[in-house]
Amino acid sequence: MFLEHKYTIDTLVNKCKAGERKAQELLYKQFAAKMLGVCMRYATDRMEAEDMLQNGFIRVFQKMSDYRGEGSFEGWVRRIMVHSSIEYYRKHHKMMQAVDMDEVDEPSVDPVAMANLDAKDLIALIQQLAPGYRIVFSLYAIEGFSHKEIGEIIGISEGA
Repeated sequence: MFLEHKYTIDTLVNKCKAGERKAQELLYKQFAAKMLGVCMRYATDRMEAEDMLQNGFIRVFQKMSDYRGEGSFEGWVRRIMVHSSIEYYRKHHKMMQAVDMDEVDEPSVDPVAMANLDAKDLIALIQQLAPGYRIVFSLYAIEGFSHKEIGEIIGISEGA
């Protein structure tokens, strides 16, 4: 992947590791829109998501020397954004009340309504979840974390 027709992601990463501000700016521009989408899943509104994004990029640049080039750089950035967003949320909001999954009733689902949902509708429904539940849903269904990992990340039991 080329950026501004003269830098690859690997080149920008190396320049960022060397502390070059222009490379940091270009890397930010390359990933900001996509990572804002990640942060929106954990934020209560766009302004909060933008704060999460900024905090996440600060952490990305602070931890740049930890990136060893193994795996996708975008995946590495995404993981930092998720953890940074959860940390931001934990710091600024009261975390959800944990409920054991055995105590939750299964919701009724209208198959016709489900068949007519598009991505925009699904995102709107996810945004209506209580913040704590939205975080768990996003970590599990979108980011692919296991229940055990989610429990460790947000400080709840695996069954909660």
